[in-house]
Amino acid sequence: MTGGDELRITGPRPLRGRLRVPGCKGISHRALLFAAIADGTSQIRGLAHGDDVHRTRAALAHLGVQMRADHVGELVVHGRGVDALTEPATVLDCANSGTSMRMLAGLLAGRPFHAILAGDESLSARPMGRVAEPLRKMGASIDGRDHGRLAPLAIRGGALRGIRAELAVASGQVKTALVLAGLQADGTTEVVEPQPSRDHTERMLGALGAPLERVDACTLRVARGALAAFELDVPGDPSSAAFFVVAATITPGSEIVLEAISLNPARVAYLDVLRDMGADITVHPRGERLAEPVGDLEVRAAPLHGTVVRCTEAIIDEVPALVVAGAFAEGTTEIRDAAELRVKESDRIATLEQELTELGIAVETEADGMVVHGGSPHAALLRSHGDHRIAMAAAVAANALPGESAIRGFRAIASSYPEFPAHLALLAAGTAE
Repeated sequence: MTGGDELRITGPRPLRGRLRVPGCKGISHRALLFAAIADGTSQIRGLAHGDDVHRTRAALAHLGVQMRADHVGELVVHGRGVDALTEPATVLDCANSGTSMRMLAGLLAGRPFHAILAGDESLSARPMGRVAEPLRKMGASIDGRDHGRLAPLAIRGGALRGIRAELAVASGQVKTALVLAGLQADGTTEVVEPQPSRDHTERMLGALGAPLERVDACTLRVARGALAAFELDVPGDPSSAAFFVVAATITPGSEIVLEAISLNPARVAYLDVLRDMGADITVHPRGERLAEPVGDLEVRAAPLHGTVVRCTEAIIDEVPALVVAGAFAEGTTEIRDAAELRVKESDRIATLEQELTELGIAVETEADGMVVHGGSPHAALLRSHGDHRIAMAAAVAANALPGESAIRGFRAIASSYPEFPAHLALLAAGTAE
């Protein structure tokens, strides 16, 4: 039951049925941006409904992009090429969406006008130098707080030149920003990452015939070029699915199917971790959409044991769900190489420690990770810390526990998955289909 900004759950509640989670957030952002600068009219179905994607869509509207949603939820985007974008008359408010801010920075870097990207208190504390610095080297003027490393970012775009950008941190968001800038730049732009990041951008643009080349797993080249219009049914979000995968795994008597999920290998590494822990997960492939593999996930409750999780970008957003799995597992679960968790919507190492402690689980934290001693968690009063993934992780734990738990600050889920409590309730009632 939900009351105001608090979600109350009395468990345990076995989950049963079939569910289609909202469209992939990362693909939704990219689909909007690519359609906005394409030549022609694109049709996008199944966009993510959260506030993050809404912020990208609203920013594009302020940049002069014409969009229309029909009665069945299809969004028609009238792209006229990147040169048709116009100077916004207002600040572009990204709220809590780091994806919006970083990717829009790349788009705006090549436009000959002034724009300001702002966000809420949380986003204003997140690192933006990692995207602003290479865009400056390409020729854009970008300023902000802390010598241009923090939002708000003031951008005056212009003539760009291709560069070789060697990123210190693997980031699909930064890579996409540089690709968007590279499509507007003279010469070739080469992006080199220390390890592979999410490859939605390469897959989608490759399917659209963009002047883009994958040199190797960590290197991408892009040249100036235009994009073709397209149609896309956005696959289900694998990060959102992760919370239901864990919820079904740790709640006895559960058996669910999550339909039409993106099975992009750079997004579903958490499935391998959970299988290593003993989870009962079956993948049913269903083809591709703009080079994105899609399929169904069948999950049954199963006992878990601890493991070691070495974090990369392919798994970093699913760590809150995996930590909950570790809390219910036998033995110890170690999260390593996860310093990036410190600069998410909350300091997730600190906030996960606080909430697991409330559940009666022993946790040890380090600068770049944590050790979770699985045991017998109990119902508790939990908090989201304004972080959508902490809120959902808390709800997943509460669903599997005897007694009533409460999660305060649950409205944080609005940024990515506002339907989450309703979908969880449908599965708990066995009426999802």
